[in-house]
Amino acid sequence: MKETLRLLRSRLRPIYGSGESEAMIRLIFAQLKGWRPVDIVLHEDDELSPYIKRKVQEIADRLMKHEPLQYILGHARFYGLDIEVNPSVLIPRPETEELVDIVVRALGNREDMHVLDACTGSGCIAVALARNLRFPHITAFDISEPALDTARNNAERLRTRISFLKADALHLSDDSLLGAPWDAIVSNPPYIGDLEMAGMEPNVLEYEPHSALFVPDKEPLLFYEALGNYAVKTLKKGAGIYFEINPLHASALQRLMLSLGFTSVELIRDMSGKQRFLTARKPDV
Repeated sequence: MKETLRLLRSRLRPIYGSGESEAMIRLIFAQLKGWRPVDIVLHEDDELSPYIKRKVQEIADRLMKHEPLQYILGHARFYGLDIEVNPSVLIPRPETEELVDIVVRALGNREDMHVLDACTGSGCIAVALARNLRFPHITAFDISEPALDTARNNAERLRTRISFLKADALHLSDDSLLGAPWDAIVSNPPYIGDLEMAGMEPNVLEYEPHSALFVPDKEPLLFYEALGNYAVKTLKKGAGIYFEINPLHASALQRLMLSLGFTSVELIRDMSGKQRFLTARKPDV
């Protein structure tokens, strides 16, 4: 075990740094051995089986190619839940957990809410809301059938009741989705411009689905405009919309939502201080 740790660190640290490498090592041995971080220290003098040594080697080889560890292990933690992930879906980010927090704070005391999760991907938002709202009726859609398969698996494994549908966020009609009128619409749609690719890490660019990440530079608000037009027609009066957004286009999106007729259009900063979320409300009249 001690020699395996030494080899892992020598390979991972030049690419990922010390802190991230140690976090990866903890996740690897939690998966392969069921160990807590303290167990790694307690078992340093253990002899590892050939199988475990081979699996560690295989994982390290894939990490050296910048493949995300979450895809290698097949799951990611999100809002206290174990979410299945694969290359058909984005890996859930901490910022998206903050979006769920915003929705839960707004709706947590209400029952039987009809909530739509647009561009659901892995279903992480829908599942987290299903587990944290009071008797919600949640519908989630995506254009990708493989993503929907993953989302359905997550919902079933985590024992949540969610209606999943295949639909295109850019071409929704008023009656496209069963469940309307909605008490809330939540979405983390594609919002990264093509020009931003240059500053992104290889593990994102080479492995995560581009269709879930990128929009044309000339149309940075493409999905928000489509969802906003749908929402203003299908939300209940006084109901809210909750978006994760690109901080570069926060002010433009705020103006767009006001032009569509929404009120109480608010930009909210994430834990790093960036304008990462937008909430808005359909007028009561």
